[in-house]
Amino acid sequence: MSDEMIETQTPELSVDRDASFAATSDRGAASFSSRGVDAREVALVAARAGDDKKADDVLVLDLSQLSDVCDYFVIMSGSNARLVDAVVDEIEERVAKQCGEHPFSIEGRDERTWILMDYGSVIVHVFTPEAREYYRLEKLWADAPRVDAAEA
Repeated sequence: MSDEMIETQTPELSVDRDASFAATSDRGAASFSSRGVDAREVALVAARAGDDKKADDVLVLDLSQLSDVCDYFVIMSGSNARLVDAVVDEIEERVAKQCGEHPFSIEGRDERTWILMDYGSVIVHVFTPEAREYYRLEKLWADAPRVDAAEA
C-alpha cells in the first residue's frame, strides 16, 4: 500500500516526513513512580524483601544509563519453586507497604521457575537456580553498575 493511499484512507493521521527520530543515550537519573517514589528505593525495598525471605544471590543492577526499558533490575534466586513463589509474595507485600507501589503485572506465576514483577522503572526477576543459570541476566547486563542493597 502506498503512502498516498494510507494518508487518504486515514486522514486523521499525519506524518511529519521531516521529523528526525534519532536515538539518544543521554539519560538522566532514575525516574520516579506515579506516586513520586524513586525507582532506586523500590528496587532496594524489593531486594531487601527477597533477602529477608531467604532468596539467594540478590543483585540490584542500575540500568538507568544503559536501557530505555527500565532503570533497575533486581535479580535473585529461590532454591525451589515454592520459595520462588513465597519470595514474590513477600516482595509484592513489602513494596506495597513501604513504597505504596503495586506491580503492573506479574508473569511466570504458573511455572514458578522465573517470575517477573514489572514495577515500570523496576523489573524484579525471581528465578530457580536452574532458570537463572540458563538465562544469565547478570552476565547479559555485565556492564551495569551493581547497587549495594544494604544502602539506607
